[in-house]
Amino acid sequence: MILLKIQFFYPMKIFLSLLFALVLLKCGGPSSPNYKMTTGHKADKVKWGDTLKLKIKNGYPEKVAYFFDETPIASDHVLTHEPLGEHILKAVITEGDSTHEVTSKLLLLAAAPPLLYTYEIINTYPHDKTAYTQGLEFDGEMLYESTGLNGKSTLRTVNYKTGEIIESKPLDQTYFGEGLTLLNDQIIQLTWKAQKGFVYDKATLAMKKSFPFQESKEGWGLCNDGTYLYKSDGTNRIWILDANTFKELKSLQVMTHKSALKNINELEWVNGKIYANTYQFQKEVSVIIDPKAGAVEGVIDFSGLKEKVEQHPQLNVLNGIAYHKTRNTFFVTGKNWSKLFEVNIVPKK
Repeated sequence: MILLKIQFFYPMKIFLSLLFALVLLKCGGPSSPNYKMTTGHKADKVKWGDTLKLKIKNGYPEKVAYFFDETPIASDHVLTHEPLGEHILKAVITEGDSTHEVTSKLLLLAAAPPLLYTYEIINTYPHDKTAYTQGLEFDGEMLYESTGLNGKSTLRTVNYKTGEIIESKPLDQTYFGEGLTLLNDQIIQLTWKAQKGFVYDKATLAMKKSFPFQESKEGWGLCNDGTYLYKSDGTNRIWILDANTFKELKSLQVMTHKSALKNINELEWVNGKIYANTYQFQKEVSVIIDPKAGAVEGVIDFSGLKEKVEQHPQLNVLNGIAYHKTRNTFFVTGKNWSKLFEVNIVPKK
């Protein structure tokens, strides 16, 4: 009885030893340190002026190199000019002959909350209530408008004082018209999900060509600074396009002091700023954006305008903002609104 017990125990001990050796071989020996990078800021959210305090935890690396979107930075880097939005921090860790990489997301927010504005109505003009307004822009006294919906999308010229549609060019029913802008005697119009834009001759409204979207997947709003085009796509990004080739050169991320601002729609360039309609706040509002950094510098409360137009089943949200350079005023309307409002934008008290 005792002999049998010894014979059973000895082979089991050999088997367990062999099994442990096999596990070590399969795993390649002891695992690498579970490195973690910290920024010194809660939830990795920062603002301009903040200092990153980059450290590596769970190990004692010989050497560490830090990067902000592939640009080398010091471990105590001060944020002063980087574009707002989501970025990637990376640490390259050296231990003997081996290196390890650790990455982390960083959210760079606007440094200050936006200023608040409201409006003063100067004039009210008639507007086609069947127009699902997507783009609005002046060229002198002529108002150019882009309307949406499949089968109802148009490019049109309008006498803003009377509401008369001077000329209307329908889009093919497969296209859903979106924002527009005018540059170099051309009209550029976006479509929503077709990943295509159209270029027209300003004088005749004759279509000259089309162009494809690249990285941006949808077309929403469009404006220009006289050199480049700025295009929104429904996200928090505004894409900067070459005005001749229509290639997307880069993008900026639109941020408040708290978060990203999505659903950016119709755009207007005024005195170095981008004015944009947005659905973000579930109110009739527009925002003022710094086109260099992406910071939301102002919020314009247009509450009450929608109640001043004809109330009907197709009535929809505020959309359409145009600046009249000579009058130095803004014109705003909405989707299927019966009126066009000329307003001054003033600080909210």
